Amino acid sequence: MLGLFALVPALALYSLFSWSDGKVDTADPVPPTPSTVVAPAPPPDPLVNEVLTFRRMPTVLSRELNIERFRADAVPFLASINERSCVSISVDGVPVGSQNGALPVIPASNQKIVVAAVALEVLGADFTYRTRVAAADSPVDGVVDGDLVLFGGGDPLLTSNWYPTSNLERRPVFNQTSLDELADRVQQAGVTTITGSVLGDGSRYDDEFFAPGWGNGVAGLEAGPYDALMANDARVLGEDQRANDPNSGAAREFTRLLSERGITVAGEPASGSIGVLPDGFHEIASIDSQPLTAVVQEMLANSDNNTAELMVKEIGFAATGGASGTRQAGLDAMAATLLEWGVDTSALRLSDGSGLSLENLLTCDALIAVLQRYDVTSAVGAGLPVAGETGTLSDIFVDHPLAGRLLGKTGTLNNPPFNEDPPAVKALAGYVPVDGGGAVEYALVLNGPTISDQSEYRPVWNELADLLATYPAGPTPADLGPI
Repeated sequence: MLGLFALVPALALYSLFSWSDGKVDTADPVPPTPSTVVAPAPPPDPLVNEVLTFRRMPTVLSRELNIERFRADAVPFLASINERSCVSISVDGVPVGSQNGALPVIPASNQKIVVAAVALEVLGADFTYRTRVAAADSPVDGVVDGDLVLFGGGDPLLTSNWYPTSNLERRPVFNQTSLDELADRVQQAGVTTITGSVLGDGSRYDDEFFAPGWGNGVAGLEAGPYDALMANDARVLGEDQRANDPNSGAAREFTRLLSERGITVAGEPASGSIGVLPDGFHEIASIDSQPLTAVVQEMLANSDNNTAELMVKEIGFAATGGASGTRQAGLDAMAATLLEWGVDTSALRLSDGSGLSLENLLTCDALIAVLQRYDVTSAVGAGLPVAGETGTLSDIFVDHPLAGRLLGKTGTLNNPPFNEDPPAVKALAGYVPVDGGGAVEYALVLNGPTISDQSEYRPVWNELADLLATYPAGPTPADLGPI
């Protein structure tokens, strides 16, 4: 009962605070409320059940005491959003307000939030990708008579040891699966000679190496080529360009690693389409990725386009019982999952996983609904970059009060010529944890001819951050907690 009694003086103090704070504010003009700003009626509170425990009471009371002030503070910012953009804000699932929340907009990399959320639902947090090495016959006295097949399991983070420090990518891969370790396991299995070739097999998925709808200069640079077998984002040590076929590229890289370990490979590496480890093949070695939660973290923090595209195909593979490892099967499963969650999908158009497609359409209300399904402690929340510290937000809001607190997924598309559609995109969505429990959920997707220019989007982002930093204006859950 001590925690309950401790709330009484806290609430009394807050009442005094509210009275005096209100006296100061009465001299200030009340900002007009534009008709386009929507403050929807609160839905059923996801944090309220028949038993309000002491542990949850401070969070609920703090939210109720602070949310009306937050709604009023939000009005000017919501009204400033242009007619082609959208924003939605809530606190612990309780709506604060939105502008054009149901407007379909191009989301850019905020699409990855949806991919991550659905993948965790369909595949499961503990899901792992498995890459296998097999041959038609068992090795005899260390000799593989014929080809050695590297069967891709869709792992987007299959990586040689040299790649993370190669400076070939803006953000080094992490939470990777070691292709070197897989080569070590082949050696440990006693293999010394391969009379045939190393074949790279990515037949778990289809052979669509690039998603349609991407702008000029994207394919092969920002993403792709990718397949169920891909190593080092289709790079091979010593080759200047990415492999045209990620399967053959992985076969060349694995042949190199085997040779480094003294294993003789007679034939030239190539791609092959044997099937998903057909019956009769003898598995020699395999390696599993880290759990899906770690793969999601890499995808969100680095905004890894290849990881997102391959994750969509794995969603499709799982949803169809292994019948279709395709982009479209994955997108269909994503749309179906969102519908099951009660998300309005009538205005949505899903074209890829990375968000590079100009054909994607998403709403801020849909993004908020997905964020509300998870929280800051979930794999989605934990995977988001941290303002001023990590990932794509490492140099954003560095000197802001939200540095080290705001979690957000960025999104950018530059689509010249600036005076023609489709528009450029700058997006930011995620959470701001509240001291003592709970969080603000926010989604801001800006579309406009030149909105990706810093002079245009940074003032809007700064205003959003300033607004988010005002919550809570009164006691936090920590203030109301048991003493």
